[in-house]
Amino acid sequence: MTAPQSTRFWQKSYPDWLPPRIEAAPGTILEAFDGAAHAAPASACLHFFDTTYSYGQVRQWSRRLAGALTQMGVRPGDRVMVIMQNIPQMVIACLAVWMRRAVAVPLNPMFTGHELKHYLHDSGARWIVCQEDLYPDRVALAVQDRPAVQVITTAPIDLLPPGAAPPEQFRSGAKQRFDGTRDFLELIRAEGPPEDQGPPPSPDDLAYLVYTSGTTGPAKGALIRHGNVMHNALVYEKACRLGAGDVILGVAPLFHITGIVAHVAIAFHLGVAIILAGRFDAGETLRLIQAHRATFTVAAITVYIALLNHPQRRQYDLSSFQKAYSGGAPVSPSTAAKFRDAMGLTIYNVYGLTESCSPATITPLGLQGPVDAQSGALSVGLVIPGHDAWIVDLKNPEVEMPVGAEGELVLMGPGISDGYWQKPEETAKAFRDGRFHTGDVAKLDAQGWCYIVDRKKDLINVSGFKVWPRDVEDVLYRHPDVKEAAVVGVPDDYRGETVKAFVSLTDEARRRGDVSPQMLIDFCKAHMAAYKYPRIVEIRDELPKTLTGKFLRRQLRDNG
Repeated sequence: MTAPQSTRFWQKSYPDWLPPRIEAAPGTILEAFDGAAHAAPASACLHFFDTTYSYGQVRQWSRRLAGALTQMGVRPGDRVMVIMQNIPQMVIACLAVWMRRAVAVPLNPMFTGHELKHYLHDSGARWIVCQEDLYPDRVALAVQDRPAVQVITTAPIDLLPPGAAPPEQFRSGAKQRFDGTRDFLELIRAEGPPEDQGPPPSPDDLAYLVYTSGTTGPAKGALIRHGNVMHNALVYEKACRLGAGDVILGVAPLFHITGIVAHVAIAFHLGVAIILAGRFDAGETLRLIQAHRATFTVAAITVYIALLNHPQRRQYDLSSFQKAYSGGAPVSPSTAAKFRDAMGLTIYNVYGLTESCSPATITPLGLQGPVDAQSGALSVGLVIPGHDAWIVDLKNPEVEMPVGAEGELVLMGPGISDGYWQKPEETAKAFRDGRFHTGDVAKLDAQGWCYIVDRKKDLINVSGFKVWPRDVEDVLYRHPDVKEAAVVGVPDDYRGETVKAFVSLTDEARRRGDVSPQMLIDFCKAHMAAYKYPRIVEIRDELPKTLTGKFLRRQLRDNG
């Protein structure tokens, strides 16, 4: 496959202020953080609910923890697992790991002990920093036959000032200590300067092993280098027009690539503050947007839906919040319209994957992503600066498809990972000649706007006809009583597969109690081809999702 000279056409749709290419970024996010801490040590770095920690304070804690990691044997290239919610210690731990030129392995705090044992084995990590409430039933199980693994535990409220009332979600339970573990608070309170940490990491060094969500198969550790992170932080800065006056709403989990790049990396690059609030809570998020005058975030559309439907939404001043981006799943045009009408809020689309280190395409601030006339999909943006993209044939990836045709999206550029941790076969399959084959079906129009059709593995085959779940979901979202919708294919003796929709309803519809599955089937039947509309609709209170808001289609297929 030749370089996509013909596909450079997307750059002509860039606004004048967005450069077509971002040169290789100097340094790393750690260096940017250090620079911000030196230049303005008293400036806000982390807002944890109503407590603010300065850049100087966070740097001091991180250096002390890095010194403790040195004494515990952490060396350059070693992997250190960090397992926490969105609390300050998660950020401090990653900074400390980088100060040792080691690799952070951020993991979902909802993983079971058996799952953590798998990741411990796969990554080869011998150090864990975790929330103490995760230790007894999960982390202890993962390390029970691994005596060489050293564990540091912390309570989410450890860093609150004396006398401060703990946030409601952390009010239950007293601080715990466990035999054989070290205490985070004691380590960062240690007197005396930390020992010399040696040279900082380079852009080519690994910053993270970020495990893919595993929604379509076993999770793999994507190799995320400091250079990948720094480049894409610059992409967000330019495309979203971010600057020193911005405040980042850290609503995406910090173990996820979105939280890593679109929250932590951007904030440190710009020297601005991140708002952290543990687990997502819609009411608390609304309050904190107002309290700290949040301006920017990237969040799953399910987060925005929760904010829109919160009964006290109108009580809060959200006027500062004007740079709202959504990723993780395509946003339907009808959903975007609801936000414009109800909140005066424009939801800008961004699309990316763990392997693309967050953004792969983005809608520049102030531009309106078009709707594809053929599929009805809202564009996920333009290919980000400095990257190339191809649409290739689904059956023969060596064949590049013409403009406007559907196929698999292939990416190449400085933000793209170069493979999976100790998975040569999977790496060879997904990364070929520097190009990453995303597994997503997409198209590029004549102006360079990208549209995501669906995942290849989510394709539903109904009597030989192709049905993409997103097409059906978009129709369901047009119904005023539908809050969330996820569509899968289920076995059918006659058709091979048939379309099944899982739906949750708005609070008002649930109160009325008058919406039936047949009503939603009839609604879809009236708005789409006969082979596409769902023959089965199941109404649930909630739909299963990852913490980043992606619907767990495989769980719905297997257990639905």
